[in-house]
Parts: sequence; C-alpha cells; structure tokens
Amino acid sequence: MPPTISTINPSQGPTTGGTTVTLTGTGMTGSTAVRFASTNATSFTVNSATQITAVSPPRAAGAAAVIVVHPTGNSTSVTFTYVVATVPVVTGVAPSSGPTSGGTSVTLTGTGFTGATAVTFAGVPATSFVVNSATQITAVTPGGGAGAAVVAVTTPGGPSAPDSFFFYAAPPVLTGASPVQSPTAGGVLVTLTGSDLLNAGAVRFGTTNATSFTVVSATQITATAPAGTGSSPITVTTPGGTSNPVAFTYVAAPTLTALVPGSGPTSAGTVVTLIGTNLSTASAVTFGGTTAPFTVVSDTQITAVAPAGAAGPVTVTVTTAGGTGPGLTYTRLGAPGI
Repeated sequence: MPPTISTINPSQGPTTGGTTVTLTGTGMTGSTAVRFASTNATSFTVNSATQITAVSPPRAAGAAAVIVVHPTGNSTSVTFTYVVATVPVVTGVAPSSGPTSGGTSVTLTGTGFTGATAVTFAGVPATSFVVNSATQITAVTPGGGAGAAVVAVTTPGGPSAPDSFFFYAAPPVLTGASPVQSPTAGGVLVTLTGSDLLNAGAVRFGTTNATSFTVVSATQITATAPAGTGSSPITVTTPGGTSNPVAFTYVAAPTLTALVPGSGPTSAGTVVTLIGTNLSTASAVTFGGTTAPFTVVSDTQITAVAPAGAAGPVTVTVTTAGGTGPGLTYTRLGAPGI
C-alpha cells in the first residue's frame, strides 16, 4: 500500500530552497522520490520505514504540497510554505569587545535572523550560537586577533552586510608599580606601568578594588590604594582579561617604645637608639621636627644622631612606608650654671 505522511518539520522555508525537512509517516521504505508540488526535492534520504529527510528545491512563494513517490503509489500530502527570504541585518553587538582568547557571550540584535545557519567573527565561526528570535541571536566568540572583527549572520537570504564589529582586546600586562608599599590605611597614589591598559574596568589590590583609578594611556594607570594588610598583588582588568599580578605590600605603622638615652646635651652628636616595631622601611627620623641622620639596624632598632637644639623636651618620630608613628620625648639638657 502507498506510504503516508503525518508531519513535516520545519513546515516553511525560503524561496531559495535548501531547507532540510523531516517527513514522518508510514511505509516509506523503497520510496523513489520526494516532491514539493511538481518539483523534486534537491535530495532525500530514506532513514527508516517511518522517516525521510529531504532538501527543499527553489520555488516561488506560497504553499506547496509535499508527497512521497513510491512503487505502490503516491503518499498523502503535507503542506510546506515557501516564504521570501530576507537578508539579515545586524544593528547591535553587546558587549562589543572581549579577550582575544574568545569565550565572550555576545547578544546580536537586528532583523531577519530566522533560520540563521552561521554566525562569524572575522570569518571565523562562533563557538556556538542560538537564534532567540527573528531579531536576536546569542553567540559565543571564537578566539581572534587583537582589533576589529566583522560580525556576520548568514541565513537562507544570504549574509549580513559587513558593517557591525566586535573588538578583540589583547590581555593587559603589568610590568611595574611605584611605590610598591602603602600604610594599612591606604590612600597612596600608585603608578602602574605595562601594556594594553586602555578601557580598564577595574584595578584591584588583592581582592579589593582601588579607591579610584585613572587610565592615563595604554601603558599607564594611576590608582589610589584602598585600606589593606599584608601582601596584596595588584591586577588590572580590561575587556582583554585580567593582567598578571605585580607585588604590592601594606606596611603597619611604626611604633616607638624606648629612646636610649632619653636625654642629651643641646649640642649635636648624641647617638640615640630608637627601639620599637615596624622600623625597617624608615625614611625619616625627626627630633622636634628637625631631621636627624639615622641608620636602620633592624625592624626593631634604629640609631640616630640627635641634632642641636634648645634645652627642653622634643618629640622624636619615625616615618616609614607605613606612615609616621606616635613619638617619644627626648630632653635636651642645658649646660650647668657657674
């Protein structure tokens, strides 16, 4: 007995032909042809007694009865509708940039996306894509070279015009930071140098965002360190990805616990040992605001030469990368009267 067709999927396609349809039914083994109205399918395959796949031939717009030709007679028919294929138009790409390694999920907006068969970036097929509607596609970018890549959507109506772009960004690289230390309270302005730093979206000290930052050029960023403790490597994130880390350390404020001796003459030259903590990065020692020459012996000891000054008490302070700590009193003693 002749075959029967119960369903056709999809049930419509472009007038240019080329749509692969699946016919399901019965008695299909031994079929000799599949016809769309009076025109034979471009090709067909009998998959089983209940299924045939066929490629639609070109035809004018409108409904066409699809039948299967069999030695026992022609099958029942189902309707396939030919529609005029439109050329797709891409009007938006979001986000519009991402790393050269690919993997960015991009939403394409436009028109005529139904039946899209390909999405390419600079001619390279998207890693994957999904046609969400006639006006939207989501695609995952493949890897690509740094620079602008034409984004194209191809449908049975042809490829879109080459006037939409995705910008591949090279990954940022950091080569240095200055200074490389800050008080735990933060607030230090740090200059970062490197390459491909444009369009930076974040600067982080460890896992904490910089208080603020300015992209000076493709090779320089200035950033204000947030509060922190210990080692906090700095990284920069751009559309090209996240940079390598560069070392940055938070230094605790210095403390002074003793001055030995705690007094001396009004003349210069007395060697005073300053005892405390967090002294290794000392950059200044002052006696009552007057800078004194000094030597860092260890993280807990500094020797300084007291400058000359008027008789009486003065405050001795130490300034380090961690800031200036609370001072201790040093007393200058006047010469005894005669």
